[in-house]
Amino acid sequence: MSEKSLNRRAFLRVAAGTTLATLANQNAFVSKPNRPLEGNAIAQAAAGSNSKPVTVRFNVKIPMPDGTNLSADVYRPEGSGKFPTLLSRTYFNNSPVKQAMQYAQKGYAVVFNDVRGRYDSDGKWYPYSNEPRDGYATQSWVGEQQWCNGKIGTFGISYDGFTQVMAAPFHSPYLKCMVPNTSQETNFGLLYSDGVLQLSVILTAGLFFAGRVQQPAGTGVFGGGQPVINFEELFRRLPLITAADDITDAPWIKDWIKHDRFDEYWRSYGIKGKYNDIQAPACLIAGWYDCLLHENWRMFKGLREQGGSREAREGTKIFIGAWAHGAIPWEGLDMNFGPSAGLDFDALHLRWFDYWLKGIKNGIDEDPPIKIFVMGRNVWRSENEWPLARTQWTKYHLESEGKANSLAGNGKLTTSSPSKSASKDTFDYDPENPVPTLGGQIVVFPKLWGPRDRRPVQNRQDVLVYTSEPLSQDLEVTGPVSVKLFAASSAPDTDFTANLTDVYPDGTAVQICEGVIGARFRQSLEHPTLIEPGKVYEYTISLWETSNVFKAGHRIRLEISSSNFPRFARNQNTDKPFGMSTEIRVARQTIHHSAEYPSHLILPIIP
Repeated sequence: MSEKSLNRRAFLRVAAGTTLATLANQNAFVSKPNRPLEGNAIAQAAAGSNSKPVTVRFNVKIPMPDGTNLSADVYRPEGSGKFPTLLSRTYFNNSPVKQAMQYAQKGYAVVFNDVRGRYDSDGKWYPYSNEPRDGYATQSWVGEQQWCNGKIGTFGISYDGFTQVMAAPFHSPYLKCMVPNTSQETNFGLLYSDGVLQLSVILTAGLFFAGRVQQPAGTGVFGGGQPVINFEELFRRLPLITAADDITDAPWIKDWIKHDRFDEYWRSYGIKGKYNDIQAPACLIAGWYDCLLHENWRMFKGLREQGGSREAREGTKIFIGAWAHGAIPWEGLDMNFGPSAGLDFDALHLRWFDYWLKGIKNGIDEDPPIKIFVMGRNVWRSENEWPLARTQWTKYHLESEGKANSLAGNGKLTTSSPSKSASKDTFDYDPENPVPTLGGQIVVFPKLWGPRDRRPVQNRQDVLVYTSEPLSQDLEVTGPVSVKLFAASSAPDTDFTANLTDVYPDGTAVQICEGVIGARFRQSLEHPTLIEPGKVYEYTISLWETSNVFKAGHRIRLEISSSNFPRFARNQNTDKPFGMSTEIRVARQTIHHSAEYPSHLILPIIP
């Protein structure tokens, strides 16, 4: 019997005067006094005088074409009418009662559906792969119910955001709109960043996925409390392919490592190349420090330019705030964005659904397609295109006297043309002593993510540091950030990392954005090729996107190194197949910056 089934069967005595709103706030299940909710029992109760009655039905079976039954909880306004319906397909426990009650009291039917093999749903659980067709079949079933008026909107966060977009290319006639919060175009885009494995994701989320219910592996990572796994030790295990074997049976972890390039395994359930089949507009939500930020901009571009309907192309919008994955706000971190940084997600959802499902003219269709939080200025701002049309693309060249290592070095960032004479910096990258993750878009570790002060990292000899002169006036950087790097390595394969920080007058160096590239993936994510040791190659490192105002008196700083651990797996500097070897080598890295090899940072400056 599943954890959630036990919760459902633990019935609740409803005391006199208790309202559904009170119960919802307690995340409790509602039933008639002395009667457990089992099977297809219907629970009905009238809330207080300011709330509308809601009918609740738990564990409703939704048949899939292969005969598998998926479980759903259905909330709807009391009565026999037909209602626009909100659907969330989830691998989490599908019991967010407060949210369901809120939407139902606004005149929507609400369906929370356990995905295949999770909680009360039948079938074999394997992350992601079944969601496209199961999602479409679920939409078909919901759209045909007597309480549905034929209009469906979808919602959900993280995995539950991706379940929406995976099913969208089947263009169900019932699907009218989506709200994917922190979703992705492909899972390869989440698990591999320009060819480099996001280790912290596959060995935390991968273990958290194990089993029909949420496992203790997530304790202390996703849900707080004391970790039951020594992740620091786990992350260092080699070969990676066997790292989790003694913890649980999670075959998807092995599959993710085996498929270390963008191939049919990833194409089969992503939406890259399928935008012209998507007809429903999406309201995309992510954060500047979200591990799925880059994927959300990819989806925005894909839907706006290639969507399969005018509604998808013109109606899709994106909201980017100053938060990490899951819209988690900062607490005790190294930057405070002020009270305006929040966003009322429920109000946004309802405004979106009211327009697309109820036809209420609330103006959301006329709003600009982009709303971003500008850090440093700490305000929300609307825009019409991405990158912004008024962008001034500005090169900041790397410069040094051959010793840019650490904060004590002589590395500089300058807008002047690079010297004609040969100039370079070197460092040794040792996978046994990788540069630690500190700040940025690492997921699930709150003590590491976000806008952290990176000076402890910048004091390392294997980190090259290039810093500008203090700014004479405020400088806004909004858009995609990148680095053109001319580099050589003594290894046949390696990684190069880049990190942009905002340096305050007191020396605090706050993380803004970061990137990485695998040398073998410098030309293609589908067809990797090794490098020739000692040969200079040109690399383009995407630092993803940001919006930050560097204030007058601040300085711009760029770090160059070869590791960011445990966010990314350590490149072992060998020619062995990824994840299959225990061999490790030290690589001598050479970064060139001259007229012949003009390594530079490219910033999208907004006048």
